[in-house]
Amino acid sequence: MNAIEQEAIWTQKYTEFLNQYPARPARIVYQRDRARVIHSASFRRLQSKTQIFGLNESDFFRTRLTHSMEVAQIGSGIVEQLITDGEGQAYMDWLPSFYLIEAICLAHDLGHPPFGHGGEVALNYMMRNDGGFEGNAQTLRILTKLGEYTQDNGIDLSRRATLGVLKYPAIYDQVVAKNAAYQQQLAEPEVSNFKTWNMQAWYPPKSIYAEETAEFDWVLAPFSQADRQTFTQLIPSDSGHAKTAHKAFDTTIMELADDIAYGIHDLEDAVAMKMVTRDLWQAQVMEDPLFKQHALWDEVMTERLFSSSSKSRKHAVSKMVGLMVEHVYVKQNETFNHPLLRFQACLPESQSVVLDLLKRFVYQNVISIPEVKGMEYKGQLIVMELFKALEANTDRLLPSNTLQKINKAQSARERKRIICDYIAGMTNTYASRLYEKFFMPRSGSIFDRL
Repeated sequence: MNAIEQEAIWTQKYTEFLNQYPARPARIVYQRDRARVIHSASFRRLQSKTQIFGLNESDFFRTRLTHSMEVAQIGSGIVEQLITDGEGQAYMDWLPSFYLIEAICLAHDLGHPPFGHGGEVALNYMMRNDGGFEGNAQTLRILTKLGEYTQDNGIDLSRRATLGVLKYPAIYDQVVAKNAAYQQQLAEPEVSNFKTWNMQAWYPPKSIYAEETAEFDWVLAPFSQADRQTFTQLIPSDSGHAKTAHKAFDTTIMELADDIAYGIHDLEDAVAMKMVTRDLWQAQVMEDPLFKQHALWDEVMTERLFSSSSKSRKHAVSKMVGLMVEHVYVKQNETFNHPLLRFQACLPESQSVVLDLLKRFVYQNVISIPEVKGMEYKGQLIVMELFKALEANTDRLLPSNTLQKINKAQSARERKRIICDYIAGMTNTYASRLYEKFFMPRSGSIFDRL
């Protein structure tokens, strides 16, 4: 197969596959992929979905939209770094273009529901016996089914862009826990009072939905049977959900960019909001034995990060990001034949250890504190109460376009998926206002235009 034929395989869209249309040149295809993501309703809604902090805390702090933009910028920086270091390297022929990597990075969070991972767990509980809910799986569903650019095939990105977004190549039903304890939980009746519900047991398995199996098979079709089998292999668990073992080349770039943004940019928000102190940083990061072993910076970085000057803080954050991006390299996983699976973007040990330390610091001192978890809990209650009300009153409470889908559904599972799609697409603001309209006596009006 020559280079033109190989390119045509990866630039093909699902609608072109279904209708046997010819593929367009890569430059045009990937540029349009990025444009479709940017102009989609799902992308715009990310401006009203939380990253960590509440939307009304400050105009400064990040949302899912600004996070996605930063991931795209870091992803482009990684590609540029790999180009700089890539003379004579085999991966150069398979390195994604800037258009392509930005499309993948901008799209990676499209499926996240209102109220972040709290909303994700709540929807997974409501869908626990009907195919589940998972944010990355919902992203693929938006790209292939729900997006507005085609009648039936969603945003309809190219095959390679879709592969890049595919972080967890396994079907939900294949990876969900099979142990007796989890199966007993599934068999229990629905919680009657969600205020007493414990979210810990309902974190979803990282996966895609069974409803997108055909699109999943289309994405993987160019790979050999051996590569497909290896790529979709699972790491079993006796105590919880199984996990996927592999990711494609473009996905590894996107994931590094996502981790860097999470570990460093979210740290900036926490410092600016004074949720972490200099003493805490000193004790848990600078004095940590792992950091001392792999130190990437000295006390000057601390001075800048905790300076009263926002310019100094921004300089420190920029320097930290640069120390990660400038050391990304590509290794080969020899178990795969195809370059898009064989090549993997990686960080050296020191950068990887320090980034993990930063992510752990943010998680322990920001994401998992009671003040943040309390807001997450409230969001979960909103999501579950809305789901329960909408499911019981589809003809009275659902908007007409969603009700039309419900009336055409062939099964109870399909009807629940439609309600799940509707709630997952809500912003924090929309979900909160709808909850108030339904359940708060002094809120709501027939003139409300949600």
